[in-house]
Parts: sequence; structure tokens; C-alpha cells
Amino acid sequence: MTTLRGFWGGVAVALLGLLTAWAAGKEKTERFDKDPGWEGRNNHPADQSKRTIRQDFGYSKQTAHAGGKPGEVGGLITPAAEPAYYARKLPPLTFKDSLSASGRLVCKGRGFHLLLGFFNSRTVNEWRTPNTVVIRLAGRGNVCYAYVEYCTSTWRAGGDSPGGFATVRDEKTGRVRLRGFRTGDALQWSLRYDPRENKGNGRITVTLGGETAICDIRPGHRADGASFDRFGLLPVLKSADDPGEVWLDDVEINGVKDDFSSDPGWEGVGNRRTYQTADIRPHFDFGYTATHHAGGRATGELGGLVFRGDCRYRERMACYGDRLELLHLDRPLHASGKVALRRGVTDSTTLLGFYHSRDSMEVNPAQSSGWPRSFLGVAIEGPSREGFLFYPVYRLREGESRHGSGDDRPHIYPNGQAHEWTLDYDPDAAGGQGRITVTFDGKVVTLDLGRGHKKAGARFDRFGLITTWIDGNGQRIYFDDLTYTCAQ
Repeated sequence: MTTLRGFWGGVAVALLGLLTAWAAGKEKTERFDKDPGWEGRNNHPADQSKRTIRQDFGYSKQTAHAGGKPGEVGGLITPAAEPAYYARKLPPLTFKDSLSASGRLVCKGRGFHLLLGFFNSRTVNEWRTPNTVVIRLAGRGNVCYAYVEYCTSTWRAGGDSPGGFATVRDEKTGRVRLRGFRTGDALQWSLRYDPRENKGNGRITVTLGGETAICDIRPGHRADGASFDRFGLLPVLKSADDPGEVWLDDVEINGVKDDFSSDPGWEGVGNRRTYQTADIRPHFDFGYTATHHAGGRATGELGGLVFRGDCRYRERMACYGDRLELLHLDRPLHASGKVALRRGVTDSTTLLGFYHSRDSMEVNPAQSSGWPRSFLGVAIEGPSREGFLFYPVYRLREGESRHGSGDDRPHIYPNGQAHEWTLDYDPDAAGGQGRITVTFDGKVVTLDLGRGHKKAGARFDRFGLITTWIDGNGQRIYFDDLTYTCAQ
């Protein structure tokens, strides 16, 4: 009798195991201890040539571009991914302190992109640059546009607010900015941050060429905090772009004035050098890499430089993924692993998950959605007011899509820290509509499929990295110890 009970008990356990395996599907684990030989398309640049970057700005004793007597600071500044700045050292300051600066400036060139203001020398690593209160200057032809912006210690950013005086509202974005100024004109400017204004949350006020713009710090952003130890010039840290010149004179910072009749002794980092870079938009460079950033068991992982894609051009979409048996939305899907975001530029996105080798890479002149068709997975992206988030997203084969959008979405910081994550799709949850559940370091966020979406369907035959369908900036991100459904 005991033997029979043991026998039937064993059968029950075996049947339960088979049912569980049938429900969950077959899974595979990839630790990237060696190159897994996954399928890659456009994931490494076809043109391996690098771009030359020249930074040549700092103190200049003989010139007077900004007007006045000889002696000023400035020069040629090139937008690039690699840090560079020329700035005065300051005692440690925070959002609790008043900040002020003023002077005269002139911009020259047709395509420059740079920051002028307060920043932290230890966190000059991307744009939006954390720990900043700055004026952003961008050249477009013969016009220079100016914006007011800040970024907290947790990469959450804000910009000039509606209510700025004598400003222009952008018809496309609705944002208020300072109007364009003619390059080559010397302009008076000032930058002031008062922690008491805006109901104690802080307000940035900028004047330039007689125009004024205001930026209010969001209450939650003020709570994030920010720290500053430098004031000066630095390029916008995105990827290689066109250079331009800016020159400053008669600068006063927190009540201390520099007329630059002699060398002010400001600190220069990377500001006088010429070098080559491979960080060129949109040169994708991701896949298997013999690195060890994501905290996996051993050297070797998935990742690299991931720019947003552009579905209008075949060569501007990229993917790198493992081949799967054909999967659908009528059965469960699972994935899990480790992730580390080492660099994240505003307007960038990384997608990891289940996709289809044809649907998701389809050339399409319409850009109605940034998500590729037949995709289910996680997105790592902004908006810039929230920094970088880790949340679920899907798009069906025929185009309908949804993505996580609530305040419960976990934050991921581009500081290189390793995190654990999971992704589960349950077709029977949400009253049979289907639900995606994502965890990030134990924090849970869910996304229910839309009514009828499961029936409308999607199909997947790959798991890995795939680019978006609307272009933008890049991230350096790494994944390891991945487990994922490979058959249903």
C-alpha cells in the first residue's frame, strides 16, 4: 500500500511538473561566457571609421571676441560623448544655496551645442548632465537659441517654464524658450537661482540680450537634491556633432568678478585636445561583448552602445537576438536577468525582449509609434523629467501598442550599478485580457493588454536587443545571466 501511494504520489508530482512546464514553456539560460552566436543585423557600424573631435577652449590672453579689452575665456567647443570643461572651482553648493552669474558672451558658428553654468565635476558624464543649473546654447545656421535647464542628482531634469517674459513658444513642442539671437552679436547675460522663490522650491531666472526666461524647480526634483562645485563651459555630452565658438568676458560668479586681464586659473579638463571617437549617431555598436559590467557570474555579456533606430531606413534599424521557436500571446512568456546602465543620454531608449525577425525590422515610412511591431519586453528610457525608467511595453503585429506610464515605474540610474529584473506575461490575467508584470530589484509594475489585443496577436521568433522605430540618442547598457522562454 505504501509502495502504491508512493508510486501514485510520484506520478502526481511528475504530472504537475509536466503541466507546469507546459504552461511556462521551455526556457533557456545564456550567461555569455563565450560568444553565443546570436543573429545580429546592423548592430555594429558598417563604417568603422571614427570621427575627429577637437576641443580648444579655455583662457585667451590676447583676444577680445566678446568685446572690451584683450583677455577672455572661450574658444572652439565640440559636442561629443567624452567629458570636457573649463570652469572656476567653487566651494560645495546645493539647491539650498543662492547661485548667481553674469557677464558678456558671443557665439560663433552654425552648429554648436554647449552648456554655460553651474555643474559638478564628478558627474560630467552625459546630457542631461546631472547636478546642473545652466543655460544651453544651440547654434542653428546664423541663429543661436538659448534654453534654461537643470538636472538633479538622480538625472531628473526640467526646462524653462511657461511664464518666462518676452519669450517664444515653440509651435511643435509648446515649450517656452528665449528667442533666437544672431550669432556674432555680443550679449549681456545673467543666470540666477533663488531657493526661496517658487514657494520655496527654487527658481532659475536667465536674461540674455534683454530677454528673460524663467524655470521653476519641480517640488519632487528639489527633494532629489543637486550639488555643484564648478561654474563654466562644457559641451553638450551626447555624441559627435558640429563645433562652434563661444567667448565670455567680465564674468561675475557669486559676487566674485573676473575681467580676464590675467589668467584666472580656472580648471581645464579635456578642453585642449584632439582625438577620435566611435560614439557617432546612429552608429550602433552592441551585441556580445567580453566585458563584465552587469554583475554576471563571469566575463562576457550582452550590450554596448544602443542608439534609437529609424524605421524609414533599413540601415538605421538594428537587432541582436537568439533564435526561438515561434511564440504567440496565447501562452505565457518569461525572461529575467541582470542589467547595468552605464551611460544614458536624454531622448534615448533601449528595448530588450521578444521580437520578430521580419515584423519588428520592417521598413515603414510612417512613424506613428516608436515601438517595433511584434514586440513584448522592457523599455529603458525617459522622459527627461523622470530620468531613466525600467518598464513593460508591447506592440502587436498590426500596430496597436501600450506601455507602462504610471508613477510606479522603477527608476534606473546610469551609474553602472547592477540590478536584478524579471518579465512575465500571463495570458489569463486581467480577466483573460493578458498582463505583463515586470520586477526591478523587487519593485513590481504591471501592464494589462488592451481589450482584444491578445486576440489581434503578435508573434515572436527572437529574444534580445532591438532598436526603436523613431530615432534619437544613445545609451551604454549591459545585460547578463539571461533566462527566457524559447519554445511554447
